[in-house]
Amino acid sequence: MTTDFSALRTKLESEQKRLTEEFEQLQTNASSADERREGSPFGKREEEATETLELEKRLALENRIRQELAGIEHALHKFEEGTYGKCDNCGQSIDPARLEALPQASLCLNCKEQQTKNARVKPLTG
Repeated sequence: MTTDFSALRTKLESEQKRLTEEFEQLQTNASSADERREGSPFGKREEEATETLELEKRLALENRIRQELAGIEHALHKFEEGTYGKCDNCGQSIDPARLEALPQASLCLNCKEQQTKNARVKPLTG
């Protein structure tokens, strides 16, 4: 099976554009919400709690988008270097099916499994 890297690059670029637009929209909505609140009193605790929850949700979403964008930008950088499709850890080729499913994948399945396993196993300190 041959992997069509140009199609994957196009997919990455369009996802980068979509996420950038989504991030900018979040920023715009946050700015206009801040402007609307400026003149209002914050006397009610319920209001403050709601605003805090909305802020936390927005910040979590912004963080997720930033992480996704970083992965996509890393993959696009690998295209420029000529290393796209190679595992960042071991240098082996990443399975084409994995790249089709997740074009920004930077680790082969073996290295990703090892990373996940290492993240779950926390040494006991004590």
